[in-house]
Order: sequence, then structure tokens, then C-alpha cells
Amino acid sequence: MGSLAALVVAVSTALVAPAAAASADIPGRDEIAKSPNMHHLANIPKQGPLAPESAYGSDWAFKGKYAYGGNYEGFTVYDISRPAKPKVVAVVHCPGSQNDVSIAGNLLFLSTDSSRSDDSCQSTAKPATDKSAWEGIKIFDISNPAAPAYVKAVETKCGSHTNTMVPGKRGTAYIYVSSYNPDSTYPDCQPPHDLISIIKVPLKKPAAAALISEPVLFPDGGNPGDNLPYPEGTRATSGCHDLTAYPDKDLMAGACMGDGVLFDISNPENPRTIHSVRDDKNFAFWHSATFNNRANKVVFTDELGGGSAATCNATIGMQKGANAIYDIVGKGKKRKLEFRSYYKIPRANTDTENCVAHNGSLIPVKGKDIMVQAWYQGGISVWDFTDSRKPKEIGWFERGPLYDDKLVLAGSWSAYYYNGYIYSNDIQKGLDVIDIRDRRTDKGKRVWLSELNAQTQPDYFD
Repeated sequence: MGSLAALVVAVSTALVAPAAAASADIPGRDEIAKSPNMHHLANIPKQGPLAPESAYGSDWAFKGKYAYGGNYEGFTVYDISRPAKPKVVAVVHCPGSQNDVSIAGNLLFLSTDSSRSDDSCQSTAKPATDKSAWEGIKIFDISNPAAPAYVKAVETKCGSHTNTMVPGKRGTAYIYVSSYNPDSTYPDCQPPHDLISIIKVPLKKPAAAALISEPVLFPDGGNPGDNLPYPEGTRATSGCHDLTAYPDKDLMAGACMGDGVLFDISNPENPRTIHSVRDDKNFAFWHSATFNNRANKVVFTDELGGGSAATCNATIGMQKGANAIYDIVGKGKKRKLEFRSYYKIPRANTDTENCVAHNGSLIPVKGKDIMVQAWYQGGISVWDFTDSRKPKEIGWFERGPLYDDKLVLAGSWSAYYYNGYIYSNDIQKGLDVIDIRDRRTDKGKRVWLSELNAQTQPDYFD
């Protein structure tokens, strides 16, 4: 979510007037509502230059006792050693939407998906039509979490909307860069852009990080799209929005605008397509993906309206803007994705609340497939898809609308489970810490990680 949201907020709110939600249970403005098993432990508002309404909170990465929260103006480092009393350790001002983050060793990778005057943290906006403008990946040394140090930048075509860390051998990491929205007027972002960018990083010599390949994932051009108006249309594929790797299984799932894709990444420098699927009836924009722990299912999300529209209402219904659950059937090169069901939060929202499926992660309960997920102003949903044909919600947390009279981008961007707790990066409200206390999820508290990038899934029970 980023440049697309800017487009959609301009058109969807002006052209579409969804019917008002008809639920007496909708919380009042900024009021917290939740299921009894969700315990809100803490909130820390956005800080300093990362506090304005236009400075959107974005993605998370975790290492040890620290959480690193992206923001369109930089990132914040939190000490979460005491989840009920988190502390701000550092605020790094480094503008460049959307500033998604991932971590490998003592390095943090920051995605820049807005055209900038240069690759520094002092850059200013510059038109993408200018050949000298810059977008791509910035690398920071976080060996001292209180003082992250800028190391290096690598430019990539069409910038970096999101990034995915894939561990390599002999002290290396690969950063898969997802980007999209090419334009013939952009010198560094030309159509058809059916590719991703791969950066190889020597972890002990990050200044030597370099772009090593730009594999074309859609030699046939991908989904051509249908050019239908919101909320009916499916976007054409011109790159990927998000990639989720499962290195222990040599697999990756790609959410690539008009296509959902399963990849083989046994050779991390040359990902290979195994199978791709489309849903031109109900999916507008394939946004992100999450494997279950056994890697025989994938949950794909659809970011209908770019995250900037009110889609959790009766007008839109329960299939558009939902998750789609696919089983992975077959073996090896013959594996295929087979659709099983949709899942959407069962609560109505007002017409001033942007709400659609967004970023989440597994809660590690052996033998079960349980996920926590952000839904923007729809809040946070914990849901069980062990039966991929009958998913069900088991916990939730939300705030009432940020405003009663206008729709402003707000709500939970990313909600991830890390070492026993849920951490939400709220676009406007900052860090929220939630403890789910439920017999169906309590076993997840026994699983401890030293690092988590939600787009680099671990095998929790190997």
C-alpha cells in the first residue's frame, strides 16, 4: 500500500458512497472495542518527525528484545523486553514511503517507494520523470539499536514498495525487492516491468551490497487486468506488491497485483514459478501472502481500494476485499494452488473507516493454522483456518473511526505475533501491544524466536 492508496483515496471516496453500516455495535470515535480474550497492554504514540497524520506507520521487523516499526518518515526502535511497558529507544528520521523494514543479522533494510532527490536521509521529493531521482533500498547497521547507522543504498527499478529477506549461504542475504506501477514517462520505471529486483548483501561487508539480477517472473505479461471501475476491476500485473519466502521449504508466495504465485526459491538467485492463479471476479489487487507452518496452504490478501476505501460494509460484501485461502496440492514441480474459501472480518465499519485485509502473521500453535492480521480501521483479527474451507474468527481488537466526518488513512497496518504477544503498527496511533489469552492460542507463547521478518517465515516446529 502506498502510491496506489494516494490514487484510490482521491477517486474512491469521491465516486463511491457505500451504504452506511447498520450495526449498533460500531464503537464511537477513537473508542476501543475488543473480544474478551484480547487484552490491550500498551500504546505508544508516534514520535517527533514521525508523528504527523501524513507520516503513516507501516511494517514491522523484530530482533531480540527490539521491535523496528516502519513509518513513511523513517522508523522507530522499541525495547519490548517488557511488553506491557515498551520504550522508545531511537527515532530515525529518513523520509521515503513506505519504509517497509526487514532484518538480517545486524542489518536493517528500508524500502523507499517515493521518488527522492538522492539516496540520503535528508532527501526531498523529486519527480519520477527526472532521471536523477532515486528510489530503492537503504541499509542500516543496527548493532547498536539506540543509534542505527546508515551504511549503503541500492537503487532499483520503480523503487522498493516492499522487501523480503531470503537467507543465503556463507554469510550472505538476498533482498527481493517488489515494486510496480511503471510509466513510460519514468526513465527508471518503464513498462512492462514484469520483474523483481534481487540484491545480494555480504552481511559482514554491507557496503558491498549490489543488485545482481532482475528476473522476469511474468514472461507472458501476467494478468492484463480488465479496466473496470472500483470496486469491480482487477489490476493488471506489472510487478509484485509483496513476496513471502519460506526458506526452510524452498518456497515463496507472491502477491503480484493481478496474480497469486507459488515459487521455488531453492536457488535464491533464480526464483522459478511453480504455479499461478487469478480471481478476476473477487480479487482487485493481490497484496500479500502467508503460508501455514506446514506449507500446504497460502492465505492471499486482496487490498481492494488500495487500503484507502471503506470496504467492510454490506455494499461491498464478504468476498471482495477478503482473504482467499488456497491449499497447495501435488508435489514438486506439479504443485498447484487450489482455492478453498474466503475470510473477511464479520464486523461492520462506518463509511469513514478504511478497512480491507492487510498484513499479518501466524500464531505458532502446533497442529493448528491460526493467524493474526491487521485490517486498517477494521482493527485486528485473530482467526483460525485449520479447516481451509471453514475459517473462523477467535479474537478481535479495534478502535472506532478516527473521524466521523471524513475518511483519513488510519488503523492497523501490520499486526504480528512475536514471542507471545501481538504488536500492531497503527498508521496514526503508533505501537499497540496486545496479549491474547485463549486456550486455542496459549501454546504459541512457548515458541521463542531471536528474529522475525513476517515476510521471511520460519518453520516454528522443525
